[in-house]
Amino acid sequence: MITAIVMIHVNADRIPEAAQAIAEVPNVSEVYSCAGDVDLVAMVRVREHEELADVIAGGVSRVPGVRDTTTHIAFRSYSARDTDAAFSVGLD
Repeated sequence: MITAIVMIHVNADRIPEAAQAIAEVPNVSEVYSCAGDVDLVAMVRVREHEELADVIAGGVSRVPGVRDTTTHIAFRSYSARDTDAAFSVGLD
């Protein structure tokens, strides 16, 4: 599974509507509104790199109010949840 973190700049008066529309794009698993230098952050999960173009350029970027996106590709997850799940397999 490929995870992309998409930083999204949105027109200020469209943030709630854009966030909801982005959340409905296939393969977008979460959308966060946040403080800082971006308005929204979306987590995208796909099986193949080629699918990113469909989701980001073909979906997220076309949502009304979206001005710009920057995409970061995750190499590896270090979350406690993932680590706990890996080490608890078959230890019931």
